[in-house]
Amino acid sequence: MSKKQKKVLIRIIASAVLMALIELLSLEGYFRQGLYLIAYLVIGYDILKKSWKGIRNRQVFDENFLMAVATLGAILLGDYKEGVAVMLFYQIGELFQSYAVGKSRRNISELMDIRPDYANVEQDGKLERVDPDEVEIGTVIVVQPGEKIPIDGVIIEGKASLNTSALTGESLPREAKEGDEVISGCINMSGVLKIKTTREFGESTVSKILDLVENSSSKKSKSENFISKFARYYTPAVCYGALALAIAPPLVRIVMGIPAEWGDWIYRALTFLVISCPCALVISIPLSFFAGIGGASNVGVLVKGSNYLETLAQTKYVVFDKTGTLTKGVFEVAGIHHNEMEDKKLLEYAALAESFSSHPISRSLREAYGKPIDQSRVSDVEEISGNGVLAKVDGISVAAGNTKLMKRLNIPFQECHQVGTVVHMAINGAYAGHILISDVVKPTSVQAIHDLKKTGIRKTVMLTGDSDKVARQVADSLGVDQVFSELLPGDKVEKVEELLGSKGPKEKLAFVGDGINDAPVLSRADIGIAMGALGSDAAIEAADIVLMDDDPMKIVKAIRIARKCIRIVYENIYFAIGIKVICLILGALGIANMWFAIFADVGVMVIAVLNAIRALFVKRL
Repeated sequence: MSKKQKKVLIRIIASAVLMALIELLSLEGYFRQGLYLIAYLVIGYDILKKSWKGIRNRQVFDENFLMAVATLGAILLGDYKEGVAVMLFYQIGELFQSYAVGKSRRNISELMDIRPDYANVEQDGKLERVDPDEVEIGTVIVVQPGEKIPIDGVIIEGKASLNTSALTGESLPREAKEGDEVISGCINMSGVLKIKTTREFGESTVSKILDLVENSSSKKSKSENFISKFARYYTPAVCYGALALAIAPPLVRIVMGIPAEWGDWIYRALTFLVISCPCALVISIPLSFFAGIGGASNVGVLVKGSNYLETLAQTKYVVFDKTGTLTKGVFEVAGIHHNEMEDKKLLEYAALAESFSSHPISRSLREAYGKPIDQSRVSDVEEISGNGVLAKVDGISVAAGNTKLMKRLNIPFQECHQVGTVVHMAINGAYAGHILISDVVKPTSVQAIHDLKKTGIRKTVMLTGDSDKVARQVADSLGVDQVFSELLPGDKVEKVEELLGSKGPKEKLAFVGDGINDAPVLSRADIGIAMGALGSDAAIEAADIVLMDDDPMKIVKAIRIARKCIRIVYENIYFAIGIKVICLILGALGIANMWFAIFADVGVMVIAVLNAIRALFVKRL
C-alpha cells in the first residue's frame, strides 16, 4: 500500500471512529453537529478541494462535484449522518479502486523488473559497474550468476542457463554457450558470461519491450473512448436533471395549491446525484483493459494497446506464415541428389554462396557444411528475393535457389520426388544437382490449430514461399483449412488483401508471422501478431501483439485473454448502466433514500472493479 493510500485509510478510520462515538454517546444539539462536521471535513476535504478547483478551471461536472453537492446538500438539510456516511463510503470505494489499479500496475511492473540497473565492464583487471546507457557497441561486458543481461550481444566466453520467464512467461531455462546471441532482460542462473555487445542499450530488446508496455495505455479501445464521451455528456445531464427534480415538482405543487415540500424534493435530487455518479463505468472499463494487458504481459503476450485487445477478440480468420511460426525453422539437409560432383563439394559451394544470407535455409546449409566459412572466397553476391542467390566462389559462378531461379537462368533441372525444400545448384551455368532440406513442425502446432477452431476461429490459412508439395503436406498434417504456396513476400500481402475482402464487416483477420521478413503483412492485417519475437526488432515494431516465445499455443492464449477481457468490459457496462437506471428511477420517485444511493454508487463501483481485476488472472494452458 502506498503512502497516499495509507493516509486515506487513516482518514477513513478516524472519520468512522468519530461517527461511531457520536452514535454510541448519543450526543445531541450543536455539539453533535459540530463533531459530524469535523468527521465530514476529515474524510471529504480533498473532494471539496478538487471540486472547487474544477469550478475555478471551468471543468465543473465530474464525480467530485457530484459528491460535494450531494453531501453538503444533505448536511444543509440537517441529515449530517447521511452526508458524512455518503462521503465515507465514497472514499472507501475510491481506496479500493486505487488498490485494484495498483495491483494491476504491480503486475506490469513485474515485467519492468527486466530493466537492468547496471552493466559490468572489465577495466584494469577489475569489474566496474556502469550505467547500461554508457556502454558502447562492441564493449565486452561480464554477467555473473544471478545478474540480468543488460544489453543484447554475443557470448564470447562461458556458458550458462538463462531464465527468460520475465520475457516469455515460461519457467523452463534456456542453455546458452559461446557464440550464441543473447538478449537483455534474461537472468543468468549459472556460470560467468563474457558478452560482446551488438547494440546500444536504447536499441536493445529490453528497452523496446519496456517502451511498448509503458505506452500501451495511449492506444484506447472503442469501448474506452465511448465511456469517456458518455461521461462527458452524462454528468452535466444528470446535474441538470437533479436541479429540475429539486425545483420543478415543488413549483407544480404550488401552482396546484398543494404544499411544495421543498425539503423532500431537494433530498430526492441529492439522492439522485449520488446514484448518478458514473464512477463504476469511468473506473472499471479502463481498469478491465489495463488488467487484461497486465495479465497478458505476465505470460509473455505483449499487447500494444487496448484497441488491439478489442480487435483480437473479434478475430475469425487466422493467417500463418509457415517457417518459424508453425514449423521450427530449423532446417536440416536430408539428401543431395542428381549431383555431378562430390556431395561435400556441392555442399561447400552452396554454403559459401549462401553465407551472406540470414535465411534459415542458408543457415542449415552452413551447418551441414560444418566448417568455418571464409567469406573472402565469395564475391559478386546477388540475392534475388523469392528465387535464390547468385555468387562467385573462388571465381566460379554459382547459382543456388528454387525452380524459379533455374527457369530465370534458363538452366534445365531435375525435379525432386521427395517432400521438402529443394535448393537447386548450377555451377558455371550448368546444372549440378539439388540439395533436399526439410523443416520440422513444432510439437504444439497441431494442438494450436485444433484449439483455435474450438475457440470459434472460422478459418485458418497458411502462406509460404515453399513448393506446393511441401506446403500441402505441412498443411494436411496440421489441419490448416487453406494453404497458398510458392509466394514471394509481395504475394503474401496480396493474399491477405484477398482474404480481408472476403470476410464479414465485423470479422477481423489476424496474421501471425516471425516478424523478421513479414513486416508488410503484419502491418496490413487487422491485427498483426509476431510469434517467437524474442530479440526481433522487426517483430516488436511491426506487430500489434508480440508473443515472446515461439509456442503456437500462445496464439490461442492471446485470443482467450482478449475475449475474457472484452466479456468483462461488457458485463461491467451492462451491469453498471442497468443498476444506475433502476436506482435513478427509484430515487426520483422517492423510494430510494441516501443509503440506497450509497449502494448504487459505491457498491456498484466495488463490484465492477472486482470483476475488472479478474482480467489479471490468466489460466496456464
